[in-house]
Amino acid sequence: MVDVDGSQVGIMPLNEALRLAEEQGLDLVEVAPQARPPVCRIMDFGKYKYEQSKKEKEARRKQRIINIKEVKLRPGIEDHDFRVKARNARRFLQGGDKVKVTLMFRGREIVHPQLGQQLLEKMALEVQDIGHVEKRPKLEGRNMTMILAPKQDQGKE
Repeated sequence: MVDVDGSQVGIMPLNEALRLAEEQGLDLVEVAPQARPPVCRIMDFGKYKYEQSKKEKEARRKQRIINIKEVKLRPGIEDHDFRVKARNARRFLQGGDKVKVTLMFRGREIVHPQLGQQLLEKMALEVQDIGHVEKRPKLEGRNMTMILAPKQDQGKE
């Protein structure tokens, strides 16, 4: 058993430990039930639960949920449109989100996958200062996809 101030009291019967806790106006809490013998502590259980909930809230608040945003392109995209899409991808990466860049092929465009590959590599170069390629460009059906992730020192942490 452990006392209020954290000092070891020693091994004692349950009814005696309960009596000690009741004399101090506190609760007897089992802190390590798997230990032999189980470890109990005299404390204010309400205050303990409140402290635990505060710690959990703080941990949840510090977590960052990473979303995957998508930017869609076509092989014949004009330069200005490409810059707009790159600016959107940059904004998403700065926000701490991952970006899935999808290049959609239509009709006979699929016979030139190397053009799509070059376009996706150009996108990766546009955002290389704030992001890195997490998944290399890969052809999946009529779409070629690549995933960009923010660098570790970026985003809201």
